[in-house]
Amino acid sequence: MKRNRILFTLLIAFTGLLPLHATRDIVPIPDQITWEKGEFSITKSTTIGHGNFADGRLAAEYLQAAIRQMTGLTLKIVKGEKANIVITTGRHGDDNYELTVKKNRITINGADYNGVVCGIATLRQLIDGKAVPCVTITDSPRFGWRGFHLDCSRHFFSKDEVKEIIDLMALYKLNRFHWHLTDDQGWRIEIKKYPLLTERGAWRTYNNQDSICLRRAVTEDTDYMLLPDAKKRVENGDTLYGGYYSQDDIREIVAYARQRGIEIVPEIDMPGHMLAAISNYDGLSCFKQIGWGKVFTSPLCPGKDSMLRFCRDVWDEVFQLFPYEYVHIGGDEVEKDNWKKCPDCQQRIKDHRLKDEKELQSWFIKDMEKYINKHGRKMIGWDEIIEGGLSETATLMWWRTWEPNAIPHATAQGNDVIYCPNAQFYIDYSEDKAKLPAMYDYELLPNTLNDEQKSHVLGVQANLWTEWVPSRERALYMYFPRILALSELAWSKPERKNFEDFQRRLVGQYDLLNRLNVPYRMPDLEGFCNVNAFTNTATVSIINRDPHATVRYTTDGSFPDSNSPEVTPSLTFNETTNLILRTFGYGGRPGEMFRTRFIKQGYLEPVNVTETLKNGLNAAWYDFVGETCKRIPKAPFKGNYPVSDVKIPDGVRGNIGLIITGYIRVPADDIYTFALKSDDGSWLKIDGNMIVDNDRPQSPHEETGQVALRAGYHTFEARYFDSNGGMLRLHVLDSKGNIISPEQLFYSK
Repeated sequence: MKRNRILFTLLIAFTGLLPLHATRDIVPIPDQITWEKGEFSITKSTTIGHGNFADGRLAAEYLQAAIRQMTGLTLKIVKGEKANIVITTGRHGDDNYELTVKKNRITINGADYNGVVCGIATLRQLIDGKAVPCVTITDSPRFGWRGFHLDCSRHFFSKDEVKEIIDLMALYKLNRFHWHLTDDQGWRIEIKKYPLLTERGAWRTYNNQDSICLRRAVTEDTDYMLLPDAKKRVENGDTLYGGYYSQDDIREIVAYARQRGIEIVPEIDMPGHMLAAISNYDGLSCFKQIGWGKVFTSPLCPGKDSMLRFCRDVWDEVFQLFPYEYVHIGGDEVEKDNWKKCPDCQQRIKDHRLKDEKELQSWFIKDMEKYINKHGRKMIGWDEIIEGGLSETATLMWWRTWEPNAIPHATAQGNDVIYCPNAQFYIDYSEDKAKLPAMYDYELLPNTLNDEQKSHVLGVQANLWTEWVPSRERALYMYFPRILALSELAWSKPERKNFEDFQRRLVGQYDLLNRLNVPYRMPDLEGFCNVNAFTNTATVSIINRDPHATVRYTTDGSFPDSNSPEVTPSLTFNETTNLILRTFGYGGRPGEMFRTRFIKQGYLEPVNVTETLKNGLNAAWYDFVGETCKRIPKAPFKGNYPVSDVKIPDGVRGNIGLIITGYIRVPADDIYTFALKSDDGSWLKIDGNMIVDNDRPQSPHEETGQVALRAGYHTFEARYFDSNGGMLRLHVLDSKGNIISPEQLFYSK
């Protein structure tokens, strides 16, 4: 038998490709950069001067704080342009700026206040110690909406934690903070007219989300999943979790964000996701008995005038706190069963000649929008607000990847839209090596939209939902580095973008984030599959793309720690081995664990095929509702569909359970890699052997497995289930990395 090798090199990520100053690797990449010789030195005598423009002093104080954070020096601020660092305005174009660094002077010239702030962001990234390399940069954004969403309802984040996130947004030129303040699990904004919303609605006994986080803290060996003590209190012997923002807190955060060029978009989610409100005030729900329905909670009752008054009262106080153009109404995931049984809702449908409960929701959303518009604001809603009819003035936030017509429908009608499709831009979804390029290379202006429709695309944002994000450390871990990919997608011109160059520039950003005490997620380790096959000896070397991290391992099932052996250039196995790898970053910070198996095996012999075969596979569709592939055959059978590859057949929607069967023909004796990606769960068996087990509810995730196969035909079975709009695909490669064509898949006629 030939020796099988899995050979890669342990990379000290891109060593030899780094520029002299790692911090020169700016994210997002600017329009034009001209590097010059020399550097500007920041000393205690350096001064900051600001021109005579609106909020010039405010911008200078922001720059002063940023330099103090990077250097420890507090620089003097003077009025006028006779200073070492000068900020002024006079350029054209929203958020446009020019940054010039000479040996004796730094100038930031913005089109407006926000342009100055964007220039400050670039300068912050250039500071290396107390030096700034000489350079001239001219820059402007591609999109006006460069957003980040934080859910503070499922798990609460303190005022200082929110301010830290806002400051990091500004560092990467993000300018819209979408603040999810209310949901079933907690009401986080003080409303003085309704004090019970925070007195009771901001606190809860531990729920299933809390218990899962605590369990994961143990199984994943991470303190990031623990509930912080500062967000607990004991009341009548019960430990409660929660917190809320007073109106003074919110004013402080709004001012902090404004100084950094960031507008805050508050979300008060209605008519669904309101359990924290209807649990504490009568007259808001259809019936006194409330709680969880089949999937979601009891919604507000659109048939009751008392509920409408409550919503308007809440908005009145929200308008006083947030002085910006947009507010967000939510409008998603509304379970309407109660409305069908509620006499008040049915009367409202009758009075307004509505067709059904979908139009009743549309009526409610439009009624709220009229009130929002009356107070000089614009309304944003999740893409469900299309259902029942979309108003002419609402802005649509598209999140449901499985509803791709939302963007063309809304823009054709003349509505503005914001992209945040969940498959690519929900950063609470677990990260892997495929997620970063999927976000970075996402096409925001597809050719399927005409020029008029493209003009209605405001921009893009990433959403962090916090069911499984209980701490500041976990939030930043999920936030970085994906938010850097979002930043470059939203800001930089397409012709300036290149993912390989972006990966190189990330190394400098890791250094900056370490200095700022940001516990970013270290890159996936590469060089192995989830399940690896070998026939004699396996030699594996690990690709580690973070030069600040070391890699340690165990083979006995225990979690690697700082005392575990460090990966040398390669590891060799002669027997089946279970390996756990873990990165340890700056200061010994433990990262994610990667579990992989190396299985010693003989070649699987081909099967004898006697029946007539056709190219492709057979997909059997079952009306399946569940969370494991094993139970798919127990669901009602809906039909067989021929498919050319492992994928969801055309026309298959709703409840999906697939069993895809046939044969794969491999051309030579070899070890083959099967990479199966799915949203939700899937598995793959070859000759009855489990090769890839990806069987769980999840966001899009790829698992890889290997098997040694003799040349010829081998039986093939893939299973897949989906519970909320999904995707499915398979790649097959030989040991040299050549792709095995789908033309090598067959099924019986």
